[in-house]
Amino acid sequence: MTSNPTDRPSIVAAIIVQDGKVLMVRRRVREGTLSWQFPAGESETGETAEDTAVRETREETALDVSADKVLGERIHPATGRHMMYVACHVDSGTARVADEDELAEVAWCGLNELRANVPTGLFPAVDDYLSSTLTPA
Repeated sequence: MTSNPTDRPSIVAAIIVQDGKVLMVRRRVREGTLSWQFPAGESETGETAEDTAVRETREETALDVSADKVLGERIHPATGRHMMYVACHVDSGTARVADEDELAEVAWCGLNELRANVPTGLFPAVDDYLSSTLTPA
């Protein structure tokens, strides 16, 4: 894993595409202007970004996924946290709110819904990946 410029663990977001839609979660507590986001959480000691994406997805949505590749990393402009983005595919399960303390709902979104849910725009590497894999609706 790339070194983290802060003392806090990296946040890893799972970018999960299935049937032309991406999985989004709505947190119970907003993070600034962020309401809808990808399943994500802090890396634990010894975890790779791929491990974190798989674990957080299972904990939050009960979905079993496998990591395909790291799409990129950055310091998030709104939170100042080191972020990593991992493309994943579904192995099994049905997405649902598994962590009711953290999540209010889950939704599979097409490109237009995604852009409506994330009006501030996406990290360019994630935007490029999703623009090539999602259906418009």
